[in-house]
Amino acid sequence: MTKQEYLRAAWSDAQPMGEGWSGGGSGPVRAIPMVDTQLDSRDLFVAGRLITIAHGDQTYQLRLTAQNKLILTK
Repeated sequence: MTKQEYLRAAWSDAQPMGEGWSGGGSGPVRAIPMVDTQLDSRDLFVAGRLITIAHGDQTYQLRLTAQNKLILTK
């Protein structure tokens, strides 16, 4: 599978969102494959280096650093 085919499969309309997109329900929907209870971080960060996570009434940011480490902040 080519990178373009992968991106088309991962994004419902093949339009990646910018950094900080929180998936508030009004944009493209993206499917992330899981094996058992595990997913690959490369699938999460295909559109950028920052992901916003809504957890209840709290918002968190998961950031991929230049050293390829993950930082979760509130």
